[in-house]
Amino acid sequence: MKKIIENIKSNYKYFLGVLVIGILVGILISTSTHQNINTPKSQAVGTSEHDHSHEKDKDQTWTCSMHPQIKQDEPGQCPICGMDLIPLSETGSGGESIDPDDIQMTEAAMKLADIQTTGVKRSTPLKTLYLQGKVDADERLKSRLTARFGGRIEKLYISFTGQQVNKGQKLATIYSPNLVTAQRELLEASRQSGKDSPLFRAAKSKLKLWDLSDDQIDRILKQDEPIVYFDVRSPIAGTVMHRNVSVGDYVKEGQRLFQVTDLSKVWVMFDAYESDLPWISRGDKVKFEIRALPGRDFEGEVNYIDPFITEQSRVVKVRVEVNNEKRQIKPGMFAQGKLYSTAGNENEQLLIPKTAVLWTGKRAVVYVKDPNADRPVFEHRQIELGPETSNAYVVLEGLSEGEEVVTNGVFKIDAAAQLAGKPSMMNAEGGKPATGHNHGGQNTGGEESHEEHQANVKKSDIDPQFKKQLTEVYKAYLPMKDALVASDATEAKNTASETLNRLKEVDMKLLEGDAHMLWMDLGESLKKDLKAIAGSEDLGKQRKAFVTFNNSFYKAVNSFGLDGVKTYYQYCPMANNDQGAYWFSDEEAIRNPYYGEMMLKCGEVREKIE
Repeated sequence: MKKIIENIKSNYKYFLGVLVIGILVGILISTSTHQNINTPKSQAVGTSEHDHSHEKDKDQTWTCSMHPQIKQDEPGQCPICGMDLIPLSETGSGGESIDPDDIQMTEAAMKLADIQTTGVKRSTPLKTLYLQGKVDADERLKSRLTARFGGRIEKLYISFTGQQVNKGQKLATIYSPNLVTAQRELLEASRQSGKDSPLFRAAKSKLKLWDLSDDQIDRILKQDEPIVYFDVRSPIAGTVMHRNVSVGDYVKEGQRLFQVTDLSKVWVMFDAYESDLPWISRGDKVKFEIRALPGRDFEGEVNYIDPFITEQSRVVKVRVEVNNEKRQIKPGMFAQGKLYSTAGNENEQLLIPKTAVLWTGKRAVVYVKDPNADRPVFEHRQIELGPETSNAYVVLEGLSEGEEVVTNGVFKIDAAAQLAGKPSMMNAEGGKPATGHNHGGQNTGGEESHEEHQANVKKSDIDPQFKKQLTEVYKAYLPMKDALVASDATEAKNTASETLNRLKEVDMKLLEGDAHMLWMDLGESLKKDLKAIAGSEDLGKQRKAFVTFNNSFYKAVNSFGLDGVKTYYQYCPMANNDQGAYWFSDEEAIRNPYYGEMMLKCGEVREKIE
């Protein structure tokens, strides 16, 4: 025992340290045990960290990488595309200020939407024109032989059309009693008055006017007898294209006998559209193929451009001259050509790819990437375009060299701009997106009162008889719409009158309260527009009235309903001077009443009403 005590005294510092450590461990175990008894394990562990994370989420805003206009206080899915929302901090622009009309995206959204950009650069505009054409004879190498004097065809040396003849070759022999008489007058004047007399000179001039040569006249005087038969000879070497006489036919002076054409050179007449004309100049090389001669390539130069446009086909004839010594190219053959052009000059111009451009009638829209933003930011910009090349447009105004434009995914960016109420292809000024109910922001007068009454009208409370009468108006409306589709102003006028008659038969007494007040406004508006259509045969004025008629008619159909009828409410963004316009149709297929055959299928179904 004494030995143990001595050992503790000598090592008291060590034992004191062990005792202190033991006490501290006991305290920690006791505290942990107390927490485990009174607090669930899931809450006890990491309580401080959880509270900090919760505080952070409380101030967090969540958005969609594809639709940045979507902002929520908690995570979830985008109501537009269904993608998982991400914290707004991930879509920030690094603190820099951006224009409120610009579209901002994340790098991740750029990849998901496959957004690609291309730099605007200067280059020589090149375009390949594909032309369709037809072979024709050279008009300068056509000769039409007519009868210089009347007579009878005694002999015919041309037995069929298409026969080859040489210059000076006999084509026919003519017997002419008048010509025989004129020769006798010459011989009589020579015998009585001599060759220096006025009578002789007059008789000789008469024969020369009938195409007799000096050699023939000298032969007549030498043999002292008239020549009974005269030969018709070919003035050129070529092909007989037309033979208008047969043996024994009597012909009158000036009557056409033959047409001979030299086919050693031919023309290929290509059709060029109006939009192609800025790219075609005299001297341009054209390579072409002829369908009847496969495997052979031909080449020629443009030597003539027709100064007039063919009204029916809206094309211009472009002529290429081709040597045809072997006569293998026949008039009437079809040709397919390629013309490589630089728009008449070799100067470099500003070019952008075609895929970068959104067309909205007269306006051309592109999205330009902001080079100074930390994150992708795109600006909506209207530009002015020049000629169209094979895969690009010449930019006249609105862009500078070196700027980046979106060339892939343009519609995705534009759709995001529309949903966010920012300037876009459909709405250059921005604001609330167009819908089938507000007609793209159009106001046709009395809009607020219409909407006020419309909100208080229930279809279930509408008299069924009124619905039937309104349905009759709709049925009369359809032929009027079809007449405008066919661009038939007279038929549109007549069908508008019939629609107006059906509208006058609608009994307003069947309605009460707000429904009655609403129809008072709409009915007058509908009558006014129908009278405008029925009172004119100007398609432009008719279609202008048709725009406002449909706006009011939609409110009527939407408020009161139709009786057992299914209709499609359709929309064209380019109608009404690019402001957009609507119409009703009994079929889902688009048949545009504002442009007719020009843009028959331009539009979309905005609403299906049953």
